[in-house]
Amino acid sequence: MAKFIFITGGVLSALGKGIAAASIGMLLESHGYKITIQKFDPYLNVDPGTMNPFQHGEVYVTDDGAETDLDLGHYERFTSTKTTKAHNWTAGKIYESIIRKERKGEYLGQTVQVIPHVTNEIKDAFYA
Repeated sequence: MAKFIFITGGVLSALGKGIAAASIGMLLESHGYKITIQKFDPYLNVDPGTMNPFQHGEVYVTDDGAETDLDLGHYERFTSTKTTKAHNWTAGKIYESIIRKERKGEYLGQTVQVIPHVTNEIKDAFYA
């Protein structure tokens, strides 16, 4: 059965949430646990590639070319996880996916709303 650890701290940067997550991941791996790490950011940008680095920090580019949060680099250095675009989620990326589905007619004429559509999209990203 899967176990989950959530590290939260709001939208404040430089609190050490990413280092804490990477460190916990390293400790769990050293005790034989299989881990994966995902980063969820609340900003509406699809990715941090065009964000001001003085506000957000540096961008980390994964092997699949995704421009992601720098924390993914910490995850790779501290653990055996090889991160991809699937490890980094933003509210903008979630909304982009929902709008794309709505335009393709995947909601069959439903009124697209935060509950259940956005929450389901977040859950789908989490379990992917």
